[in-house]
Amino acid sequence: MSRRVAFVTGASRGIGKQTALALARRGYALVLTARTLHEGESFDYSNTGKAADVRAMPGSLEATAEAIRAAGGEALPIRMDLLDEASIREAVALALRSWKRIDVLVNNAIYQGPGTMDLVLDLAPSDLERLYLGNAIHQLLLVQQVLPGMLERGSGVIVDLVSQSAMGDPAAPAGQGGWGFGYASSKAAFLRLAGILAVEHAGSGVRFVNVEPGFVLTETMAERGMTEQFAKRYGGAPTEVPAEVIAWLADDPAADEWQGRTVFAQKLCKKLGLVPGWPPPKEG
Repeated sequence: MSRRVAFVTGASRGIGKQTALALARRGYALVLTARTLHEGESFDYSNTGKAADVRAMPGSLEATAEAIRAAGGEALPIRMDLLDEASIREAVALALRSWKRIDVLVNNAIYQGPGTMDLVLDLAPSDLERLYLGNAIHQLLLVQQVLPGMLERGSGVIVDLVSQSAMGDPAAPAGQGGWGFGYASSKAAFLRLAGILAVEHAGSGVRFVNVEPGFVLTETMAERGMTEQFAKRYGGAPTEVPAEVIAWLADDPAADEWQGRTVFAQKLCKKLGLVPGWPPPKEG
């Protein structure tokens, strides 16, 4: 089959949506997964165990698929929940039944829920378990479902979205511009995957790479009122910046140099000029 297929998690909005659009422009058919299939569906977006925050966020898999199709691309939206093992297995199985192959896997989705921004003394063990399940254990499961086909063909790309929070200590406590132990430690576990896979499958033709997007201004962050507390400390970039970097890593042979390594998306985007007009010229 000549069709190349990319499987993007968390594709209902934010970096995942923009990555799907960028890959579609490069000729990929898109498997789109997330919890939100239809516009207006509500989920608990609380980042602490203190109170629930059930609401609908802007965006949906159907909206992303519609945008891809409107531009002449192909898209298969599938509801998938990182806490639900069956939904992960079923999403991969449906993608393979429909299009026979997955050439690119973008692990962009993260667990969203209590524990993410709790202070250590407030962190419930059950919330920490869910963080590890969604951000590490089931991410690994997804890779295990997709990688064998890539190895059999001798080609493929797996891009894992990682976080600066996994690499150092925050400048402030969670809720005041910093991050919590639960989120940071779960992403630290996930950070190790690409490098180890690159060693285990050296010479296989499959590329494994981490992408650290930097602080990115997403719809979810704006809806939850988190933009201001982080933007003051970390600046920010539009979602197109990491999306174009991910698409380049998936599609360009020059990206082989990043095998098993971590790409800092904003730095590489600027170096390669992947988003025209970004970063904007400094005033004065």
